[in-house]
Amino acid sequence: MNKLLWLAIATLAGLAGLAGCAAPMHSAGLSDVIERPAERALLTGIRAYDDAQYAQAERALNTALSSGLTSPKDRASAHKLLAFIYCTSSRVPDCEAAFRAARDADPAFTLSRSEAGHPLWGPVYRRVSP
Repeated sequence: MNKLLWLAIATLAGLAGLAGCAAPMHSAGLSDVIERPAERALLTGIRAYDDAQYAQAERALNTALSSGLTSPKDRASAHKLLAFIYCTSSRVPDCEAAFRAARDADPAFTLSRSEAGHPLWGPVYRRVSP
């Protein structure tokens, strides 16, 4: 399983744990979190991206964002994958905007060293990063 999918699952599991503080443990679990439209769309988008189904991933990630992802890291992850999609399809202004949106969503947002070194989106990321 790829790192982004594991990150999404770990994030959702963490949210489920937080939800357990406010409700009995048996009623709050990962399945409850996945039933949230925004988080479900994010997972769908990550899976589609991992499967190289970029048009489907783009739709799902935009749905996740418009459905109200609450976690700043989740919003940043959705914008990051959209940036990758935009850069690889020669939509550079959209790629720049997506990287800026990722940083706006989560000020601590950064790409890993290997992501930042990618020949298509690395230069765009460096251009818009402070």
